[in-house]
Amino acid sequence: MSEEDALTGASDDREGTERSRIAGEASAAAAVAAGDGNEPAPAEAPQPDLTAAAFFDVDNTMMMGASIFHFARGLAARKFFTTSDLAGFAWEQLKFRIGGRETNVAEHRDTALSFVAGRNVDEIVALGEEIYDELMADRIWAGTRALAQMHLDAGQRVWLVTATPVELAQIIARRLGLTGALGTVAESVDGVYTGRLVGEILHGPAKAHAVRALAVAEGLDLRRCTAYSDSVNDVPMLSVVGTAVAVNPDPELRDIAKERGWQIRDFRTGRKAAKIGVPSLLGAGAIAGAVAVGYAYRKR
Repeated sequence: MSEEDALTGASDDREGTERSRIAGEASAAAAVAAGDGNEPAPAEAPQPDLTAAAFFDVDNTMMMGASIFHFARGLAARKFFTTSDLAGFAWEQLKFRIGGRETNVAEHRDTALSFVAGRNVDEIVALGEEIYDELMADRIWAGTRALAQMHLDAGQRVWLVTATPVELAQIIARRLGLTGALGTVAESVDGVYTGRLVGEILHGPAKAHAVRALAVAEGLDLRRCTAYSDSVNDVPMLSVVGTAVAVNPDPELRDIAKERGWQIRDFRTGRKAAKIGVPSLLGAGAIAGAVAVGYAYRKR
């Protein structure tokens, strides 16, 4: 590698780190702005534990498959784009997950949400509510939901942390009775999506930045916090808390969890694991795959 290439690479790394920081801070700010508590507190609520919290990845951790893919299916059913576009979306996700290249996310960050460009935020949120009921509600892992409830019963707050658009993530959190959600923040002006992201996709290191920023805003002691994920891409997030739990882990994360002494929870039976094998691969590259749909939609 030449000196020029090395300098270019270092510059790209710095820019990537900065985008991750911006994405994380924007996600935390959105979570704080949304407020704590999606459901009314029960009459006999547990004593609040204000410095401990739990953070849950969504795709294949809290939900079977990729939430953004289920959302895209719902949009396709409403003629936002065609079934063939959706197939391209799934294929792009699969290639991203198998390839495991972080650069794929960076390359697509500016067009990752192009398929909602020009759409009203309230319209997309309303559709998200409908699509959750149709395609997501029955895909929640009961075992992971029970883990989240365990934290709530202990008086701790529980946030989802996902690459999924923050509006959709907040819908999922609210329907599950969780505190809130950290997700990818799409830029909007006067209530209309521009098709650009704030920073980048909330993925990999960006999730860790979001958790740290939220901890500062909410007065959390990260040493007393717990994080849950299925993917090796979330090792940065898992590493910033005191307790890390691998849920339905991919092989790489399972190996790391064993090496580091992290807990492992697997709610998949052999049959279920085989059945959802391909859909579960769609999780990490979900937003990146949206590019295929976005381009096809915009070209018509």
